[in-house]
Amino acid sequence: MNQNRSTPTRKDVAQLAGVSETIVSYVLNNNRYVAQEKRIRVLQAVKQLHYHPNTVARALRGKKSNHILFIADNISNEHFGKIVEEMDRIAYDKGYLISLLADRNDSEFVAQVNSRLVDGIVISSTGFEEKYVMDLIQSEVPMVLLMNREYNMVGNKASRIYTGLQQGVKECVKLLVEKGRRNILYIDRVSQHHRYSTTDDLRYNGFCTQMAEYGLPVSSENVISGYRSEEELYVGLQNRIHNGLKVDGIVGRNDNLACVAMAAVMACGLKVPQDISIIGFDNSRMSNYVKPTLTSMEIDRTGIARAIITMLDEMIAGNPPSVQAFDTKLIEREST
Repeated sequence: MNQNRSTPTRKDVAQLAGVSETIVSYVLNNNRYVAQEKRIRVLQAVKQLHYHPNTVARALRGKKSNHILFIADNISNEHFGKIVEEMDRIAYDKGYLISLLADRNDSEFVAQVNSRLVDGIVISSTGFEEKYVMDLIQSEVPMVLLMNREYNMVGNKASRIYTGLQQGVKECVKLLVEKGRRNILYIDRVSQHHRYSTTDDLRYNGFCTQMAEYGLPVSSENVISGYRSEEELYVGLQNRIHNGLKVDGIVGRNDNLACVAMAAVMACGLKVPQDISIIGFDNSRMSNYVKPTLTSMEIDRTGIARAIITMLDEMIAGNPPSVQAFDTKLIEREST
């Protein structure tokens, strides 16, 4: 078997069973006579390799499922739900149904996705490893990547949408500096699986880049990372402040984390925005209802949703992948 593949292919099954790929196809589709001894070898190879027949490939040969799969790293996040909601408004009239699915970093997950009959895949995940993205691309299903991070191997094999994350976080830092803030924290994601930000993450990269342009430090002191839950973050940030951490500005990776940080600093007796200015990201509904109301960076979800459907339509029709970029919009409220 080809050891460079994370996901087994029909060719791998054929090699292990000692038959041709045509024989494998006959056995899996059960549409031709195959000698019992060969059939048994093929089925044993399928079981041993955990191979799932790629029904997607069959769809690309003429059948459509009218099904789009959206893979995200945190499906409980309001942000993804709102993008899928916007997509559904457009896609439903075209006859598409959309499923939102949490990613899993293993080859079995990829095999399960490849075994489903879908017309297109959308991926918005910072934690889903690129090797698994490439495995899905090899199935030749039209794919759109929402660029939360850079990919080194994808190239022009998938359509890409830059949603303004890097520039948006840079604008957050700029606003805080304009407010006279110099001791600025970045609140990184919480993760039970230890998937924390690296410099290829566009939000984190935007923070580091803009801080460097202002000559402000970036270190483990002001990048608040490594927590497994919001509860741990809440307690951990309080402990850091009680132990002398200097802070007068906070950029939250998203609104939810910004609100956790806000609650933590206020529990320490600090006032927002008098002592600390706080900015979130995504402009979720909670931004209007926390006290003080939360300044946040808004993503053009309607435009992004429309672009996703358009790109998939174009690729399904046989056109090559494309690239599009969107800007964000700062919504300033009481927290700054």
